[in-house]
Amino acid sequence: MEPESLKDVFDNAFNEISQVRESSTPKLTPREVGTIMTVSTDIATVSGLPGVGYEELVKFPGEVFGIAFNLDEKEIGVVLLGEYSHLHAGDEVERTGGVMDVVVGDELLGRVIDPLGRPLDGKGPVVSGKRLPIERPSAHIMDRAPVKVPLQTGIKVIDALIPIGRGQRELILGDRQTGKTAIAIDTILNQRDYNVLCVYCAIGQRASAVAKTVATLREKGAMEYTVVVVTEGNDPSGLTYIAPYAATSIAEYFMESGRDVLIVYDDLTNHARAYRELSLLLRRPPGREAYPGDIFYIHSRLLERATHLLKELGGGSLTALPIIETEAQNISAYIPTNLISITDGQIYLSPSLFELGVLPAVDVGKSVSRVGGKAQLAVYRGVAGDLKLAYSQFEELEAFTRFGARLDENTHKIIEHGRRIRDILNQPEFSPVPVPEQIFILLALDAKLFDSVPLARMAEAEHSLREAVKDIPTEVRERFNADAELSDKDRETILKIARRALESFRPESKTEVKSAGK
Repeated sequence: MEPESLKDVFDNAFNEISQVRESSTPKLTPREVGTIMTVSTDIATVSGLPGVGYEELVKFPGEVFGIAFNLDEKEIGVVLLGEYSHLHAGDEVERTGGVMDVVVGDELLGRVIDPLGRPLDGKGPVVSGKRLPIERPSAHIMDRAPVKVPLQTGIKVIDALIPIGRGQRELILGDRQTGKTAIAIDTILNQRDYNVLCVYCAIGQRASAVAKTVATLREKGAMEYTVVVVTEGNDPSGLTYIAPYAATSIAEYFMESGRDVLIVYDDLTNHARAYRELSLLLRRPPGREAYPGDIFYIHSRLLERATHLLKELGGGSLTALPIIETEAQNISAYIPTNLISITDGQIYLSPSLFELGVLPAVDVGKSVSRVGGKAQLAVYRGVAGDLKLAYSQFEELEAFTRFGARLDENTHKIIEHGRRIRDILNQPEFSPVPVPEQIFILLALDAKLFDSVPLARMAEAEHSLREAVKDIPTEVRERFNADAELSDKDRETILKIARRALESFRPESKTEVKSAGK
């Protein structure tokens, strides 16, 4: 290149730099910076941020964030959301001017993340340009539609006797190790054919338990429509506290897009304990069982976000299944009663039934759905009332048989029928039953077709009946999902097929029936 040309290039470059420098004016951007006063377990006290707002995100050295929880006159109490061992008194703290938010979008489906949106599955960062605040106001009353569409769990006892509708909040409660999580996972597995997206929020769970759950979801092919939000038992209490709110914002994104969503909070006992711990560390006044006075509010504002939106707003729904752990079957304890009053019903799991091998161990007498009956398919409603009454009668009368009381013929029939109801409602884990098979079984049960089948052969009889579903005419099966009662002709057609399927399980003599009953 010639020297003259090179000189021209430099001259042009310097001229452009000069023009840009003259046209730009420096701006002073004020920053509000505070100082750490003390750091203790999961919390820090900070001074020098007079303009900070409640629940505003503040930034500590080392990319650690915290949420402003206590706003006192001379200092603020901050809940830390990450590893804080490197923080010391005197370090700078900076306001962010925003609240805690979380990444949302279809990119999250099939992923395992923490409440901050960081991946835990080794598949790289979640790439999405959409974020939502974790704390959002729930839908207005006038924006909500009635709960009319069932959420099929695939669990016979729930779909028949304690139905759940899309947009409902149904509490699952019981002592530890009674199958609460199993019911939630079964419900997620059953959503494959119903176009329902799922969010599973593990709150303060053991890492091994979460890994087992994720492995089950992946093995059964459920991860493709599921998002898993995880905090482990050794995570900071602040992360455990924000986990369900972050998971709900992820679910709300799908709901507001017109999708049907199921969210599982497993479990809110750990959430309440994390909040109690933070509150006591921040010197908030303790109340009943050392929980702060607003413990009811933290759960009510969470669960109120579950709803069914009007068609004009997309018609999406968010169904919530919060899980709570009771101690020694005490459902009248503080947190369980709070959640019972917030939700639209509860599924109670009894340890005594669990020990007897009744799985799922649902106590039908203490369980209730205050909405789902209106969303239940008409065919279910036709048999559910009679089954629930017969089962309740059986449970009351069964106690008398333990004392060797002599029973009349009618009482004996009620007990034998009740035993078969209980046997049919038993169901292995991770094996949801499709709607046509459930209805076929329940109609046969309601017609007392199983009463002559020996108890030892009930599992075989049920399997035979499920195999015979394909013999039901297609037009009759299509009416199962329609919200209309079956005609007498349809019912007779179904029962005729059921009798044929159960023919080989009937004992030939009354003697065999009595010996099977004993």
